[in-house]
Amino acid sequence: MTPMPMDSPDDTAHTLTRVLDYIRWGASRFAAAELAFGHGSDNAVDEAAHLVLHTLSLDHDLPDAYLDATLTRAEREAVMAVIEQRIETRQPAAYITQRAFFAGLEFHVDERVIVPRSPIAELIETDFQPWLGHREPLSILDLCTGSGAIAIACALAFPEARVVATDASDDALAVARINSERHDIGPQVEYVKADLFDGLAPERYDLIVTNPPYVSRDEWAGLAAEYRHEPGFAFHGDTDDLTLVSRLLFAATDYLAEDGLLVLEVGYSAFAFEQAWPDLPITWVELERGGLGVGVLEAGDLAAWVAAQGEQQ
Repeated sequence: MTPMPMDSPDDTAHTLTRVLDYIRWGASRFAAAELAFGHGSDNAVDEAAHLVLHTLSLDHDLPDAYLDATLTRAEREAVMAVIEQRIETRQPAAYITQRAFFAGLEFHVDERVIVPRSPIAELIETDFQPWLGHREPLSILDLCTGSGAIAIACALAFPEARVVATDASDDALAVARINSERHDIGPQVEYVKADLFDGLAPERYDLIVTNPPYVSRDEWAGLAAEYRHEPGFAFHGDTDDLTLVSRLLFAATDYLAEDGLLVLEVGYSAFAFEQAWPDLPITWVELERGGLGVGVLEAGDLAAWVAAQGEQQ
């Protein structure tokens, strides 16, 4: 396809006047540049809208009538600059704005953490039903918390629960604490530096939620440039297989309450997961908003499986 000829910035600023014009123009520029999406938006229009509205200090649920508003010359230049920044740097829009949305909540993000986008958000919004049933979790553990999005969303969903959030990265924990302050979580969420369970005090939890590193280093290196702006360790954990997931499965029984629930995300590695542990009694969740590789395990089922593995050795 022959690229469209580019107008000069002066021509663009003269021709395009409305908020909607710049969302459309930005989407066209993104499509022509073949950008990759997946950090809060999955298409060029939504990505452009996020950047344009943020640059204009407008809320993302702005009434449609305001999209016809005319921009000042300075506003037009600022919007064009941020659109070009997205193209030239290939940074995810969330890093440019330092804003991401998860489970209906806004979070601070920067390049110290992965942009939160786990489909586990859908489970949090429905209080992990029907998987929790009548159980009310009073203690929740979020392993590999990153920005703290899962831990904070769980704390707000279950205000009576104590939440512990761990990460092996001091940088990630610093970002998570920023988000706790923004959401006024207070002491409900405790942050602990830990490599999975290593560094965590012995305790049993009603609910363990985790989105651990599960992408190999080779897979990460082959991702689009936008993904390689994110910390590689959070993708692969310096392993080339499911080593960290294996450690997690075999150790989780020591931290789950007797009737506890483990919620685990392994994304597109679900196929490799099933090949590695074909008899593990995990239930893969069908998500209404899409997303793969989110599974739930009852504590009793996991304990029995772990014990059986020991007997087979």
